[in-house]
Amino acid sequence: MSKIIIKNQTEMDDISVLTLVQKVIKRGRISNYGKQYCYLTALEIENKHYHIVTDLRKCSDVFTFYAVS
Repeated sequence: MSKIIIKNQTEMDDISVLTLVQKVIKRGRISNYGKQYCYLTALEIENKHYHIVTDLRKCSDVFTFYAVS
């Protein structure tokens, strides 16, 4: 079993970020020949731009959510 780590580097509340990460997970492992969740997901919410970046580690998937300047 793997671990999911979410790094919220924005002012957005954790529940909202969790919901967005859930959408990425629902799409499945579509990057790195089916081994990894989407490398980068770009979002626009209320005229602000955000990215969710994934990193595949040995025992975990890391999702980093940050605002784009």
